[in-house]
Amino acid sequence: MRPDKSARQGKILAALETAPSLRVAELAQNLGVSTETIRRDLDQMTSAGLLNRTYGGAVRPLSSEPTVVERHTMFVEERQRIARATLPLLRDSRVLILGSGSTVVHVAHEVAAKLKDILVITHSFGVAAALSANPTIKTLMLPGEYHAGEGTLLGGHTVAFLQDLYADCTILGASGLSEEGPADALPESAAVYAAMAARAAKTLVVADHSKFNRLFTARYADWRRIGHLVTDAAPEAPLGAQLQRSGTGVILA
Repeated sequence: MRPDKSARQGKILAALETAPSLRVAELAQNLGVSTETIRRDLDQMTSAGLLNRTYGGAVRPLSSEPTVVERHTMFVEERQRIARATLPLLRDSRVLILGSGSTVVHVAHEVAAKLKDILVITHSFGVAAALSANPTIKTLMLPGEYHAGEGTLLGGHTVAFLQDLYADCTILGASGLSEEGPADALPESAAVYAAMAARAAKTLVVADHSKFNRLFTARYADWRRIGHLVTDAAPEAPLGAQLQRSGTGVILA
């Protein structure tokens, strides 16, 4: 690879660190080369797994999500702190919607230990199992198609059932958090999360720092719809800047 090409492609990767997507015409203008040269660069970089080619440009490569078993063994202390920091936001809630994922399961354990006489709506068997420790908590399981890999119920029946429910607060996890919003690796899960967020007075996202500035397949909300992000580290740009612009509060555990 010629040095000029290497330097140019390095600048393209650097640009993707601060923007979710790039356009061929803008890259050509900024780098002083033809659009044909940029297209060849993007094709080569896509083959190398450095980015993903799109019509007219490129985006960062989509991340891959660890298995649910792996996730339960990662960042355990951080997730426990996040769960404890979430509880004060739920004190006045009588009806909660809990999504799925390792961090949300930690929240469910805290809910079971410290709250009582509430109703929790969920599609996660892990959440339901955690809540079973407290007999004063009623748990409503959403219907749907069982996803064995995630231990959740998903699909059209899940989304439709949510349309007749309403909650004080929804608590959701995420596979990745970018300036565009929280996202999930599974489009089916994202569809359920979007419906959950729409059926509550406020929505919280709980996620550790490993999710920052990571792109995944399906965004389920704009940050303007998220009241608070509860996390273990202060998000830096571009995520941190977008949270501030959107009015999303950040609570550090």
